[in-house]
Amino acid sequence: MKIILVRHGSDEEGYRGGWSSRGLTNEGIRQSERLAEHVQRQASQYCIRTLLSSDLTRAAQTVRVLEQGVGLKAELLPAWREMNNGLLAGIPHSEAEAKYPGVYFNTLEMDTPFPGGETPAHFYERITRAFDELCAKLAAQQIQSNVMLVTHGGVINALYYHLSGERWTNRVPFFPVEHTSMHVIEQRQDQWVVSEKNSTSHL
Repeated sequence: MKIILVRHGSDEEGYRGGWSSRGLTNEGIRQSERLAEHVQRQASQYCIRTLLSSDLTRAAQTVRVLEQGVGLKAELLPAWREMNNGLLAGIPHSEAEAKYPGVYFNTLEMDTPFPGGETPAHFYERITRAFDELCAKLAAQQIQSNVMLVTHGGVINALYYHLSGERWTNRVPFFPVEHTSMHVIEQRQDQWVVSEKNSTSHL
């Protein structure tokens, strides 16, 4: 049983991310197309039967391309969104600096929210709850394995810590998570382990 985490393709630079509604760049679309071709060529290796995604634009655009390679229709779910950065979402960096100087993901306290957004603690709880619910559905055969899930760099990083049992905060080091990279999680002896990290062989 596998869950394949995928980060979305490259999005527009110069803007704050989080719950931004900005979409993929041309390069991000090409990355997604290469991944779709790779998954199609290696269909017998991945055996993907369920396709899920964050519903934010950059993830949704990525998974729409992947649908063609996988041959499945994706379900878009808000639970798998990046951290909610509220009023900063999608605005230019210069505007964010002027209106909210010094407000970044790693400058917040764990229980301090972005203006109009969520706290780091709430973000981590949301992501780990979504993962545990996904695992429970797989165990109950409510959804089919193997699962490909298109999400975001912060989400994948949080799951690395969740799976390793290490304490996560918004100031811990980030694991490498490139655009359209794949991170394979497998169930072994009733435990979920990361068996493939940041794979970008398709690029």
